[in-house]
Amino acid sequence: MSASTPANVRPADRRVSARIGAIAESATLAVDAKAKALKAAGRPVIGFGAGEPDFPTPGYIVDAAVAACQDPKNHRYTPAGGLPELKAAIAAKTLRDSGYEVDASQVLVTNGGKQAIYEAFAAILDPGDEVIVPAPYWTTYPESIQLAGGVAVEVVTDETTGYKASVEQLEAARTGNTKVVLFVSPSNPTGAVYTREEAEAIGRWALEHGLWVLTDEIYEHLVYGDAEFTSLPALLPELRDKCVVVNGVAKTYAMTGWRVGWLIGPQDVVKAATNLQSHATSNVSNVAQVAALAAVAGDLSAVDEMKAAFDRRRRLIVKMLNEIDGVVCPEPEGAFYVYPSVKGLLGKEIRGRRPADSSELAALILDEAEVAVVPGEAFGTPGYLRLSYALGDADLVEGVTRIQRLLAEARD
Repeated sequence: MSASTPANVRPADRRVSARIGAIAESATLAVDAKAKALKAAGRPVIGFGAGEPDFPTPGYIVDAAVAACQDPKNHRYTPAGGLPELKAAIAAKTLRDSGYEVDASQVLVTNGGKQAIYEAFAAILDPGDEVIVPAPYWTTYPESIQLAGGVAVEVVTDETTGYKASVEQLEAARTGNTKVVLFVSPSNPTGAVYTREEAEAIGRWALEHGLWVLTDEIYEHLVYGDAEFTSLPALLPELRDKCVVVNGVAKTYAMTGWRVGWLIGPQDVVKAATNLQSHATSNVSNVAQVAALAAVAGDLSAVDEMKAAFDRRRRLIVKMLNEIDGVVCPEPEGAFYVYPSVKGLLGKEIRGRRPADSSELAALILDEAEVAVVPGEAFGTPGYLRLSYALGDADLVEGVTRIQRLLAEARD
């Protein structure tokens, strides 16, 4: 039985709860896992699925972790909310990088950004509370909202506006049940970056209506060209009492596997989320926390090197994708994703198949070109594909070239 089990069935006969049964698998991790399984089976699959830098974690961070393994104090329980020295370093890093001054007591260290997002929503949402979620959205946001008892209200954007939601769109989605607006810049999956003026307008709208803002800043350092990262609580200090910031070391420092994130917010919300974490997981791995401490307390030279490579790949992948008839790929200003429209290819015949949606097109690309991409259905907007360009230059060129060759066969 499943979440769809009729209500008249005895609870004891339901094998999976409705709450958990309704959660979908992470589409991005599923695509990445399938690509890796195919590679392990000997197929030359190139994966554009996972948002994971191809660079190793910088050596000085790894060295800090190695030393931490040898220190017996790291073999024991530590405070559930995070090592005090790491919380202080995160507060200092936040002031340095975004101009937002916070106290260490406003920081909760979590097992990656996903836990931070869930715990933030769990701490501020009651059943039925609505969260405005601009789409395309990262797959985890609506699932975390639902798991926390909230309701995700989607506001759909597209390439004509640079995948950015306007205040008018947000206002049209607001109801008496709206409690939170989600603000993500730079964005996953689109790479969209809101200007300072656009961010301020959204922040002032939230203030006007007494709404909470959850802002995900994990791609703060990955902006390109003339684009600039803007932290809402730094821009609008009056928003801070109803703002939760989510961040982590995964993307900036190539530390996806270390699983260290954090949330920053008002002390009562952070205390509530810490209480939840004290029962859910207790402290984050001490060795990973020491590594994160070395990362956030260090300089950004390694980050700058990775950013330069991402920028080069960004321009290359956009150029190559836009050479394909039926593909429209805006140039992203941040993160390390492109989100091209493939609507012009849907329904066309490609090697005997006529993909009706982007999910079917992604499956065809994997089967015929041995390239893994994520369909727009995973992000709330069918008709698109997401490709991460956080992979080696040679693989990027080879992978997109395979896609070009395959899609060049499209016929009416």
